[in-house]
Amino acid sequence: MDEPILTIEERSAINSGRWFSALSPSLKHDILRCAYVKRHRDGDLIAARGEPPEEWIACAKGAVRVSSTSISGKQITLTYVEPGIWFGDVSIFDGDRRTHDAYAHGDTTTLCVAKADFKKILAAHVELYEALLRLHSRRIRQLYGLVEDLNTLPLRARLAKQLLHLVRSYGVPSLSDGSEVRIGLQLAQEELAQLLGASRQRVNQELKSMERDNTIRIEPGGLVVRDRAALLKIAEADV
Repeated sequence: MDEPILTIEERSAINSGRWFSALSPSLKHDILRCAYVKRHRDGDLIAARGEPPEEWIACAKGAVRVSSTSISGKQITLTYVEPGIWFGDVSIFDGDRRTHDAYAHGDTTTLCVAKADFKKILAAHVELYEALLRLHSRRIRQLYGLVEDLNTLPLRARLAKQLLHLVRSYGVPSLSDGSEVRIGLQLAQEELAQLLGASRQRVNQELKSMERDNTIRIEPGGLVVRDRAALLKIAEADV
């Protein structure tokens, strides 16, 4: 059976990723030459916590839900990896086991580079060390920002910031109203609450309030942002 290949849309997602697109043509060529495609159904386990790292991975379609499980057995979602984003390199660098589980959220395509090939590319391209250092620096800045928001911003502002991020990453223009944007990533309110470190009940209250203000619309299939400027105003109100 032939190995799967990236579709035009999936390849575009990889090539247009902010980090990958800044690499030199020769480095991008060597990465793509070694990479192979995997397709996953909703809920499929992509990488398991505690496993030794075997692959460097990029999301090409859909989303990858990164989560952990508490001592009581409750699953906690930490983030969703969007198309164009690479992950899994930290464990390869430090040689330790993976720290979190990664699951497909919806039908998902990943582009993978085997650990041995990753190290060969590193040996051939000093540029990759510098690029990964910039990538890790960006992740640290984002992490610090999230911690700061959690400790300084009210839930309403954090929710608005999260919705704006989801619009940037998964926004789909509404066919019926050009001013509205549908969030293509379908999240249950419990999953959204986990991202914010809040209860589902409190997040539901804030969503209902935003809906009454005509900032968003809650639909069975997800959320529609009706007024992005209003969301931005909420996000910046307590900064």
